[in-house]
Amino acid sequence: MYEGVVQDLIDELTRLPGIGPRGAQRIAFHLLQADRDDVQRLTEVLTVVREKVRFCELCFNVAEGERCRICLDPQRGDTQLCVVEDPKDVNAIERTHEFKGRYHVLGGAISPIDGVGPDDLRITELVSRLSDGRITELIIATNPNLTGEATASYLNRLVGPMGLTVSRLASGLPVGGDLEYADEVTLGRAFEGRRMMHA
Repeated sequence: MYEGVVQDLIDELTRLPGIGPRGAQRIAFHLLQADRDDVQRLTEVLTVVREKVRFCELCFNVAEGERCRICLDPQRGDTQLCVVEDPKDVNAIERTHEFKGRYHVLGGAISPIDGVGPDDLRITELVSRLSDGRITELIIATNPNLTGEATASYLNRLVGPMGLTVSRLASGLPVGGDLEYADEVTLGRAFEGRRMMHA
């Protein structure tokens, strides 16, 4: 325990995701020893982010205006819609340069144990977007864990009667991984998603 504002800073930093007590302490002391101008820039950026950044009115990705850059891009296709849990998932998919359609950010995943049901996510908005008839394929890219699978299953049952093609991102073994270290679920998924090899 440290005195006053130093401990207050450490306590606030530990509330950030992925920052434990030791990490918070290291960051706090880094900030105490950093150049005053560096700390001032960080303070200004945090303030501007809170003032300027919002969620896109259409897909709920992060945006500085009413719509995000992806929704404003006329080069993007309008027939495929990729559903993800969080804005950071949009960024991960964009880094692959493989998907040229549109996105819909749910804002989480169904998790009854955490009290998160379908009504707590942006599923109503998703159904509204699908009802205009332009989307022909819904790509479900929720995380390959228990809550992501529950969400994917729920969405598949919900939109199935709409006549859309519904697909799920393949999952399996990571490139460079060893079979002996793969868990049963991952290995099972790799078998399910296997592809034919051509000579």
